[in-house]
Amino acid sequence: MKKLFAMTAMASAMALVGCGGGGDININAENNSVDNSTGGGSTGGTNFCASYNDNGVTRQGSVDGVNCIYGSDFVSLTNPIEVAATDPVVFTKLSNGGVHIFRDSLVVGRNYDNDADMAAAGIIEGGDGSAIEIEAGVTLAFQGSDDYMVINRGSQIFANGEQGAPVTITSVSDAVEDAVGAEDVQQWGGLIINGFGVTNKCAYTGTFDDDNLATSDCHVAAEGKAGAGQTHYGGDNNADSSGSLNYFIVKHTGFEVEEDNELNGISFNAVGSGTTVDYLQAYSTYDDGIEFFGGAVNVSHYVALYVRDDSIDVDEGYRGTIDYALVIQSENDGNRCVESDGIGSYSSKDAATLQDFIDRGLNSRATIKNLTCIVSATEVTGEPNGTGTHDPGQGMRIREAHFPTIINALITTAYKGDVKMGDDDYNYCVRIDDEGLEAADDGELKIESSIIACQDLTDGDNLPNSGKTQLAWLQESNDTYQTLEAGEDPTAASNANLEILNGFYSLPLADMKLGGAAPTVTPAEGRAYIGAVTEDDDWTANWAFGLDPANSAAPLWFE
Repeated sequence: MKKLFAMTAMASAMALVGCGGGGDININAENNSVDNSTGGGSTGGTNFCASYNDNGVTRQGSVDGVNCIYGSDFVSLTNPIEVAATDPVVFTKLSNGGVHIFRDSLVVGRNYDNDADMAAAGIIEGGDGSAIEIEAGVTLAFQGSDDYMVINRGSQIFANGEQGAPVTITSVSDAVEDAVGAEDVQQWGGLIINGFGVTNKCAYTGTFDDDNLATSDCHVAAEGKAGAGQTHYGGDNNADSSGSLNYFIVKHTGFEVEEDNELNGISFNAVGSGTTVDYLQAYSTYDDGIEFFGGAVNVSHYVALYVRDDSIDVDEGYRGTIDYALVIQSENDGNRCVESDGIGSYSSKDAATLQDFIDRGLNSRATIKNLTCIVSATEVTGEPNGTGTHDPGQGMRIREAHFPTIINALITTAYKGDVKMGDDDYNYCVRIDDEGLEAADDGELKIESSIIACQDLTDGDNLPNSGKTQLAWLQESNDTYQTLEAGEDPTAASNANLEILNGFYSLPLADMKLGGAAPTVTPAEGRAYIGAVTEDDDWTANWAFGLDPANSAAPLWFE
C-alpha cells in the first residue's frame, strides 16, 4: 500500500458500509465544503474536479463554489501523485472562471536519489512514471509562497493551451482574490521539471561528438526544499521527454528557500529535447524566468516580463535552442536578459578539469535566435539599480566556459538610458568572460546578425589571441550604436539617429536606422527582421499577459 493513512481510511469506510459493501472508496480532498454527490457550485450536480485511484481509493478534489480544492490528502510535497502514465490525472476547464486550488505543493511522480531504487521502480525515461494533463484555458493556483510544482524524472506534464486559452499557473492571491499588483512576486514557488538529460554536475565517460556519453548514480539535488521534499535530476539522455507545454504561463512566482536557493519561474533541470515547449511566458518572477540546468530542451516563442533576476539563465552543459524570445525588464528592476554559464560549480574545478569538460563537449553550448532584450539600466541613490531585487539591469553575460551561438538578437537599454555615473561594471549590453574570450577568437562562440544599442555596449577583457576589444569583435558581425547617457527613444517618433523599435515590436529592417543610417547586417536563416516579434507577425497576441492593454494588469512602462 502507498500510504498508511490510505489503509486506515479504507478500513473506516468499509466499517461504515458493513459486510458486502464492496467497490472502490471515494475520498474527497480536504476543505470539502460541498457535498459532491449532490452537486454545488457551478458543476450542476457533477464533480468535475480532478481525481485518481490510489490503491483502490479514489482521491478527488472538492467543489467549493466555482472552484476545485485539493488538500494534502490529494497531493503534497511528500505525498506525490502516483498513477500509471496511461491513466493521467486530468485538470479540466471549469465553468464560470473556476480555478483548481492547491493547499500544498503539486508533485507528480516519486523522487529517486539512487540507481537501485529507480531501476526497481522501472523508471529510466520520461513516460515510465506518472502523468498529468492540463486542458486549454485552465488555471491552477497555489496558496502560499512555499508551495510549488514538481514533475519528477520519468513523469510527464501535458499542459497544452491554445491561443486565446492558455494554461495559467499562478497564486490564489492572483487568480481568486485579485489582490496582487502587476509586478508582485513570491506569491507561490514556481515549476520544477526534473529530467534524465546531461548535467555536468555528474561524472561521464565518453564525449558528445562520439555520442557515447554515459553516467551512473547521477542524482543532482534540485533547488527547493530539502529533507523529505528534496528532488533530483540528471542522467545521460538528452532526448528524454518530460511532456509538453504549449501556450503556458507562470505568474507571480519565486520563493527564497534559503540563501542561494531560490525558485525560478520554471526550472528545466536536465530536461531533454523530447519535451515540447512552445509559447511560454514567465511573468513577474522573483528569481530567474527560466533556467536550464543541463539538458537539451528547446523553447520557442518565449515571453519574459518583469523578471527580477535573469530572464534566461543557462548552466551545467545546456545544449538546447531558444528561438523567438521577448524579454522586457521592469522599469526599475531586473538583472540580466541572458546569464549563461558553461560548467556547474565552475569555481571549485581546476584548470585541467575545466579543459577536459570543454574537450568532451560537456560545457554549455546553447543556441539563442531571434531575441529582443529591452533592458532597463538604472541607478538611484548612488547604487546600481538601487531599487532592484538583485543586480543592475544588463544585457547578456557569457562566462564559465559557455560557448553559445547567438543570432538575430536585438539588445537595447535605449528606452531607459544609463545613469550609473560611469561605472563600467554595470548596465552593459554584452560581456564575455573566462574561456569564452578564447572561444570568440576561435569561432566557437558566436554573436552574429544582431543589433546592439546601449550606452555601454560591452564590458570585460580583450580577446586573448587576437587582442581585439569585445566591441571590435562584435562590430565585425553586428551593428552597434552607443546611445546617449540619458537614453534615446528608439522609435521613429524620436529622432532619425535611432529607429529600431515600435514599443516592443522590431521595426522592419528597411525602416530601421542606427546612427542615422540603415543597418548593414542581414538577418540570419532568411528571417525577415532582427529581434523577436514584429507588429505584422505578432505571435504574442491573444495569449501572453501584460503586453496588450486589453490583457494586462498595468501598461508597459515605456508606453
